Amino acid sequence: MADKKIGKVSHYFDKIGVAIIEVKSAFAVGDTLKFVRHGTGEELFQQVVSSIQEEHKQLEKAKKGQGVGVKVDKKVHEGVEVYKV
Repeated sequence: MADKKIGKVSHYFDKIGVAIIEVKSAFAVGDTLKFVRHGTGEELFQQVVSSIQEEHKQLEKAKKGQGVGVKVDKKVHEGVEVYKV
């Protein structure tokens, strides 16, 4: 199955290591996400989702139209595209 684009990073909080993702397609805790540099298609890293939050509330799933926070292993920049593997 091909990777499915689920959104892009709209903000990154450096101190807490959280990326805010504008969700275009649903994903859940336990899914593997791939972070890709916009424009070049260069894969930055992959990781399993351990936590999803919206407005400080823990979620099991992120739905289309939400802006959610996801704890990430590495620093990401605004505009980085996010794919579900």
